[in-house]
Amino acid sequence: MKKCLAVAVTAALMGSGTAAAHVSEAEFTELKNQFATLAQRLSVLEAENQQLREQGTESVAQLTSAREDLLGAQEDLVVVKQQNLDTSWAERLSVTGDFRYRYEEIDVENADTRSRSRIRARSEMVVRLPDDVQLGVGLATGSGNDPVSANQTLGDGNGSKEISLDLAYAKWRPIESAYLEAGKFKNPLFIPQKTGLLWDGDWRPEGLNAAWRGEHFFATGLMNWLESDSKNSNEEVFWGLQGGLVFDVAGAKLTTAVGYFDIPIKGNESYYNEKFYGNSFVVDDGVEVYEYDYQLLELSAQLDMMILDLPLSFYGDYVQNQDPDDYNTGWAVGTQLGKAKGHGTWQVAYEYQDLEADGVLGLLSDSDFAGGGTDGKGSKLSGAYGVNEQWNLGVTWYIANEAGEKNLKDKGGALDYDRVMLDTSFKY
Repeated sequence: MKKCLAVAVTAALMGSGTAAAHVSEAEFTELKNQFATLAQRLSVLEAENQQLREQGTESVAQLTSAREDLLGAQEDLVVVKQQNLDTSWAERLSVTGDFRYRYEEIDVENADTRSRSRIRARSEMVVRLPDDVQLGVGLATGSGNDPVSANQTLGDGNGSKEISLDLAYAKWRPIESAYLEAGKFKNPLFIPQKTGLLWDGDWRPEGLNAAWRGEHFFATGLMNWLESDSKNSNEEVFWGLQGGLVFDVAGAKLTTAVGYFDIPIKGNESYYNEKFYGNSFVVDDGVEVYEYDYQLLELSAQLDMMILDLPLSFYGDYVQNQDPDDYNTGWAVGTQLGKAKGHGTWQVAYEYQDLEADGVLGLLSDSDFAGGGTDGKGSKLSGAYGVNEQWNLGVTWYIANEAGEKNLKDKGGALDYDRVMLDTSFKY
């Protein structure tokens, strides 16, 4: 621009020689000064123009660099999203389980002492789905048909042991305090200090259950199929309802519950192993069948407190079958001090139980007490020590149980029954 303007001015001056002859010296000097000023201004404008060009180049470079950074960030975001997709399944999946090794001795009056080693292994996988839905599947050792035991006895020439479906359920929680569950699931009922008066700890109901838990009140409804196939003569479903209260008593927590369970199996055959597990039966057309229905009214309570920085519990459970006129009740009372959970922690517990022949459905009650099932009474003493958070050592002693108060009354009376179990157990 500067060069073009200078050429134009020079040409004008040279082309105007005739005119210059008529211009005074002062006017010509003034014209040269103006030209010098204009030339200086052109130099300044050229410098500014060059600076603007350089800034423009830098801006383009910065924009290019920013664009490349943005593209890189977008690529990183895609990678992160893919990683989240890859790990989201693992984050929604949890696996828990336990393993127990047990040595036990069983001493029954008029019989040789029996000793054996047994194992129990259980594993459960839970997947959390959208809309507060959970799916659970669990496997366990033990016979596929035994409703109250996952134990496997070691031996049999080291033959392979059975693995069975222990759990298979779907649980939907529409609100935080309530849920609906279907399939084969863990016992949802309140059981004071895990006593086995009505239900063995390994029992897995099959059917439906719904529950609501509030701060001070809870309620559970249960429908359980003993047999769902109509082609079988003993097709049967039982139902139950339980409600309870939880409140403070002078700094201690008191939980109380009342339940009713209707198990209409009168006239049905045995459901497992052709045994009635202490319950009364009669012969109908040459077939042994249950003599009574089991319309169970249960009252239970547990009081929890702290003493000398140790948890202390007192509990009781009472049940009556409304159908038979006699041998129709059961009760248990007990206490536990301490809690074996973590290195150096420990617990001791004592329970006394008296369960008459038709007080509950023997098929589903404690499989260890007085030989299992109903028609027994006596004491249970137990203790445990925590090696670490996931490993416990334990002992359980069924002391001077009496088995067969009703069923053996015409055969010399109840038998003395003692059982000692030594356990080492692990959880994960």
